[in-house]
Amino acid sequence: MLVDTHAHLELPQFESDVEDVLRRAADAGVSHIVIIGIDLASSRRAVELAERNGLSATVAFHPHVASSLSEEALNELRELTLSDVVVAVGETGLDYYRNLSPRDAQIEAFRRQLELAVARRLPAVIHDRNAHDDVASILREYAAQLCGAVLHCYSGGIELARTYLDLGFYFSASGQITYPRADTLRETISSIPIEKLLLETDAPYLTPQAVRGRRNEPRFLTHTARCLAELKGMSYDDVCRITSSNAARLFAVELKATARDRVRHGAD
Repeated sequence: MLVDTHAHLELPQFESDVEDVLRRAADAGVSHIVIIGIDLASSRRAVELAERNGLSATVAFHPHVASSLSEEALNELRELTLSDVVVAVGETGLDYYRNLSPRDAQIEAFRRQLELAVARRLPAVIHDRNAHDDVASILREYAAQLCGAVLHCYSGGIELARTYLDLGFYFSASGQITYPRADTLRETISSIPIEKLLLETDAPYLTPQAVRGRRNEPRFLTHTARCLAELKGMSYDDVCRITSSNAARLFAVELKATARDRVRHGAD
């Protein structure tokens, strides 16, 4: 059993074949997927897909579009969180690499969305690119009020990881850990206790090395899981079991075995 904790199945790249993508994921042993919203339209679509397919969704404004988070849009996000399938607020945070929204707008939107997560008693899915100090500073302010958080595609290094571990946060590993030049990232992920790690694809992005050049999708999570098992010196099955349990705990979801899992373990 695997859980893809971060997939953008609501994006146009999956519009024509999302049902096939979900079938292939189940065949590969991916039992649950969290579909991630990044603006108002994609958040609506994420909720719709999750409701229709028995999956989970998040709602948010990505830092790239932070400057367009109006009070009206925030109110609609607030309404979307009332759906039973919404398990977190995110992907929110700061991106000082592309700076597609002004930094002050990113910070304001980040704070407003963390406040929404606190009010709705939901965890947060955090984006941090080249903004480690500001993200950490803001998260420290809200940590005691949040129902948890996950650092999506974590890349902050070992020292910063210790800070987040002290706050009780989780970290998600993506296909990036399979890349030949990702030695530093692998070292960091290796240092994080398995009880605080999740797995994600970030589909359609960050395709694992073994299938690089193809559109990423949840079925390819198996490559990342096998890499993590090697890094941790653990069995593949144990990595799947523990990371899935971590995801269920953070997002408060009940996981159901796929047909492949039931056959594999001799269940009815």
